[in-house]
Amino acid sequence: MSTPYPFTAIVGQDDLRLGLLLNAVSPAVGGVLVRGEKGTAKSTAVRALAALMPEVSVVPGCRFSCDPAAPDPACPDGPHPAASGVSRAARTVELPVGASEDRLVGALDIERALSEGVKAFEPGLLADAHRGILYVDEVNLLHDHLVDLLLDAAAMGASYVEREGVSVRHAARFLLVGTMNPEEGELRPQLLDRFGLTVEVAASRDTDERVEVVRRRLAYDDDPEGFAARWAEEEGALRKRITTARALLPRVVLGDGVLRQIAATCAAFEVDGMRADIVMARTATALAAWAGRDEVLADDVRRAALLALPHRRRRNPFDAPGLDEEKLDRTLDETAGDRGQSDGEPGGDDDGPEPDPDGPGPEGGGPDGDGSDGGGGDGGGGGVPPQGGESDTPSRAPEEGPDAPGRSTGAEQQPVASAEPFRTKMLSVPGLGEGAAGRRSRARTEHGRTTGARRPQGALTKLHLAATVQAAAPHQRSRGRSGRGLVVRRDDLRQATREGREGNLVLFVVDASGSMAARQRMSAVKGSVLSLLLDAYQRRDKVGLVTFRGTGAEVALPPTSSVDAAAARLESLPTGGRTPLAAGLLKAHDVLRVERLRDPSRRPLLVVVTDGRATGGPEPVALAGRAARLHHAEGTASVVVDCESGYVRLGLAGELARELGGAAVTLDELRADSIAGLVKDITATGRAA
Repeated sequence: MSTPYPFTAIVGQDDLRLGLLLNAVSPAVGGVLVRGEKGTAKSTAVRALAALMPEVSVVPGCRFSCDPAAPDPACPDGPHPAASGVSRAARTVELPVGASEDRLVGALDIERALSEGVKAFEPGLLADAHRGILYVDEVNLLHDHLVDLLLDAAAMGASYVEREGVSVRHAARFLLVGTMNPEEGELRPQLLDRFGLTVEVAASRDTDERVEVVRRRLAYDDDPEGFAARWAEEEGALRKRITTARALLPRVVLGDGVLRQIAATCAAFEVDGMRADIVMARTATALAAWAGRDEVLADDVRRAALLALPHRRRRNPFDAPGLDEEKLDRTLDETAGDRGQSDGEPGGDDDGPEPDPDGPGPEGGGPDGDGSDGGGGDGGGGGVPPQGGESDTPSRAPEEGPDAPGRSTGAEQQPVASAEPFRTKMLSVPGLGEGAAGRRSRARTEHGRTTGARRPQGALTKLHLAATVQAAAPHQRSRGRSGRGLVVRRDDLRQATREGREGNLVLFVVDASGSMAARQRMSAVKGSVLSLLLDAYQRRDKVGLVTFRGTGAEVALPPTSSVDAAAARLESLPTGGRTPLAAGLLKAHDVLRVERLRDPSRRPLLVVVTDGRATGGPEPVALAGRAARLHHAEGTASVVVDCESGYVRLGLAGELARELGGAAVTLDELRADSIAGLVKDITATGRAA
């Protein structure tokens, strides 16, 4: 086993280290979600924490890590007789993003269960992580069915495996730690709320600190054992401090005044439910124990709020994470009079948590050690900031036919704010796909309603019991059946085929030309696209953004799972110039061609947002028609969002939809509460089915 990077050798990242250490002191805090750019020691810090966790006592031979002092009465390896336990290190179990359901919860030997009637159960990762750490790198990319299982286990403290009448249950209480890069997509709100704390990390911009990161990382890569030995004393001191804080934790007093501050803070930030209040109370208590105090102070409450509330107050995926610290301070000041002690800030290191959570160490605690570059990114916020360099040069040619009287549409105009987003009708791809699990289009999936049976290809995962019995029944006499049991062979087993929903690639092609540049209209257009982006986020789609104006088109955002990155690009979108519709459609064709090679199972949905006009260059209308028919020939599902306004309408967007083989829908019809029309499946005939 390779030597892990020492926790105390990580430079900076105070919030990250503090969040992990508070969970080591009090696992009841509920885990931590680490958000930030790549190369910021997220994974390194989590793996290093395992070496600091106190050892656990387990029942000898128990595959489910039962505590000998209080063994699980329902343990599949039980019942356990009274006996002394054996100590071992707390485990850190990593859940790969591509893991199967059976690997997570465990697997039953279906063949033995049917033929012998025994519960031959192989434990999964949830059993391995019991009383330890379950670490999910890139947790935002985890498949929905695995997220559902994690939610169930985290809520109940147990894992249940139910397969065709065979039931197994075992304890599964673990410290859930996840890391993610917000650029790659956000996390489902249900799972987000299961993390007790969240911290934002970013690479330091201080030259000296970055130099120290590189120096220590190179030293570790050259001699991991020697590097770890140089930090052994600091690691031992930190481990001892965690043990001391754990022992002090039950004696920490959480007074009524503190509870009122916690409740008032959660109410002021309008968090959902009561979990935030409970997590804040546990975090404040852990902070006091970490500082060596037996009483919670106002500063503990403030720091607990900064760790426990940012991910619980967000209302949609496009809101920036974080708390308004001025509002937090005002709330704490207003409720300070309810406390039975001084409401001033604790003074000095003896009264509050130390700035450096690592305790004693020669250089104050520790660098990045992720092994990748410590370099830049967007600062670790939620989403990608607009890139100013991506704006087109203003077109020199004036737009033909200005959109509104008295307004010049030839020159580039400043971006306008989007209108308020709304709930949209569902757009889906026709047919039956086999893409990644999601919530948009019909697909063959591992989860959903059973539609039939087939012979298994590889390992059997979902048994179709009736089909299996039907396949085995004609052979019972030739197999010498004499008892009550059914003689089942592997050739008899049948895999259930199921139908659920998949996520798609939703590629937006947005007209940003002068004909769309009227501020009121562009605001409505942006609001509609923002609404579709929000819908894509909820349905677990990948999204991309192509814009066209002036003399050409550009990929404003390559296909990504980061919907809020697309929203940021949209908000910064300038307008003006001619309308090169053909260029936009051809650019979209290039993007889809590459994505089909990269991810052939993910079906695309093309959403063209335009009024249908085409100008600039020779025969712009005919060229746009040929580009549209190119998409139609390849069977790309498409919909045109008609942005034409005014009393006189040319119907050009409808004509474009016919060329694409898709459907046209107006901005008003796009609303879910609209009675003007219903858009469900985009068919190849141009009808809305």
